[in-house]
Amino acid sequence: MSDDPTEQRDSWHRESWERERWERAPKHVLSAAAVVVNSANELLLVRSPRRGWEMPGGQVEQGESLRKAAIRETLEESGIEIEVIAFCGVFQTVTRSVCNFLFLGRPVGGCLRTSDESPEVGWHPLPDALDLVTYRTFRRRIELCLDESSWPFLVEYELPAE
Repeated sequence: MSDDPTEQRDSWHRESWERERWERAPKHVLSAAAVVVNSANELLLVRSPRRGWEMPGGQVEQGESLRKAAIRETLEESGIEIEVIAFCGVFQTVTRSVCNFLFLGRPVGGCLRTSDESPEVGWHPLPDALDLVTYRTFRRRIELCLDESSWPFLVEYELPAE
């Protein structure tokens, strides 16, 4: 930075303006999830106490890539290490400003384990596994990820006002 007080002041004003602009900008929550299928054609599902059976996933952390978030969340929620093999698409909950990025993965290590977020985890044979998923949007996410002809997809939906 220059020693010129005028340049320093201008730089400070520019940074302040950019920071204020960023703080006022609309924000979205980014999440990433993986549909993981093993060599026995079984689907990895985790059971959430609130939502029932679903694919592992969660919010992307600051400075984290979408792909790495899907890998991390799968390990944290299931104990399974995965390799992401494809980006499948995005589900956007418009009314809540949430964008969920979906990937297809395959297991490369680890072993099933429960966590506070997922008191039950398991491999479930396809297509029976889909019957366990009771949330319609979660089931649709899995179905689209398993249908390569639908990639890449963008599904936008709105939840009713509470």
